[in-house]
Amino acid sequence: MSNVHVIDHPLVQHKLTLLRRKEVSTAEFRGLVREVSLLMAYEVLRDLPTELVTIETPLEQMQAPLLLGKKLCFVSILRAGNGILDGMLDLVPSARVGHVGLYRDPATLVPVEYYLKLPDDVSQRLVVVVDPMLATGHSAAAAVSRLKQAGATQIKFVCLLTVPEGLRVFHDNHPDVPVYTASIDRQLDDHGYIRPGLGDAGDRLYGTK
Repeated sequence: MSNVHVIDHPLVQHKLTLLRRKEVSTAEFRGLVREVSLLMAYEVLRDLPTELVTIETPLEQMQAPLLLGKKLCFVSILRAGNGILDGMLDLVPSARVGHVGLYRDPATLVPVEYYLKLPDDVSQRLVVVVDPMLATGHSAAAAVSRLKQAGATQIKFVCLLTVPEGLRVFHDNHPDVPVYTASIDRQLDDHGYIRPGLGDAGDRLYGTK
């Protein structure tokens, strides 16, 4: 499937397997999501531009690369996206942060927006949207649509898991936005859950079920 990047690094895949196990505690789950998201961030951000600057090492002067401009924004789809957000901020603490609040109507599965807060200069930043699951694809597509309405032009989407059905919906709406994921799982069930999946990521992150 085009414009989808599966991050198959052995450490990512190992930790994803640990996340999937139903006996993992809330604290363990939260820690693993943070670790996986930090590892995934290396791949998602591998094309950040750099510039050479002059520095002094303890021994001599040299030209060395630094990030150019540092114009980066992470946008979390509430609430589960915050689990991935924490790990990525560990890697890039200077990044700006935005939030999109969406919930999925249980009857129609259509996303309903209840919150939006973004940096004023989001149009000038690479925006990395994070949510553990890209399931039906409707919430992810709605969040990216709102970001585009706010002026964002450089957008990437990051999730732990997705399915072919969700990817089709997302890329029907946003063929220009690449998706980075650790796994493309088999399918959605009748309730819109990813199979085999890892359960409800928000509930497992926060111990609410």
